[in-house]
Amino acid sequence: MPAAVVVVIFTVRQGSLSVLLIERAAPPCAGQWALPGGTLLPGESLDDAAKRKLADETGVSDVFLEQLYTFDHLAEGRAEIVVTYFALVDLARTRLRKDSEWRPAWQPVHPLPHLAFDNGKVVAYAEERLRNKLEYTNVVYSLLPDQFTLTRMQQVYEAILGEPLDKRNFRRRVVGLGIVKETGQYQKVGAHRPAMLYEFTSREPMVL
Repeated sequence: MPAAVVVVIFTVRQGSLSVLLIERAAPPCAGQWALPGGTLLPGESLDDAAKRKLADETGVSDVFLEQLYTFDHLAEGRAEIVVTYFALVDLARTRLRKDSEWRPAWQPVHPLPHLAFDNGKVVAYAEERLRNKLEYTNVVYSLLPDQFTLTRMQQVYEAILGEPLDKRNFRRRVVGLGIVKETGQYQKVGAHRPAMLYEFTSREPMVL
């Protein structure tokens, strides 16, 4: 049975969780937004197809990318089986295609526009998986630069969760998880005293 891949690509943009969508230029569902995806190339694995779509759409490849779920009722061309992935990218590193047809654009997850092929439920499933991973992994490493303040990290968490977090509890939690460490360097922002810069102890997905 033929298969296709679909990739949910998240970023944090203007303080909110956003997802990359493609405006379809041909039937079916011409003019509607959908997630990037397509069928596999000859001899291509599912993982390689997902990596190819991610690189094609954002210009980045060395980021968090994980298989999400396999759906058998998403209409993606003639493919019966759709294997979905989700990825996280730092907006500052991305470079979207400039095509006027099949136009890519970042759209806020809340509110999400109507999506073709039942893609809305794929985004919702990916968002739930992402929120769960915040509790025990380093998953946000793909959304942050190499060095960052804990305030910047907290802003990313708040964008994903859609709610403010207590500063003291947040710092205690992420430091206690052992996913970040001090760099010994500081960053001065405005009139505030310099803030410690942190880095992830590993910029690879945590396997538990």
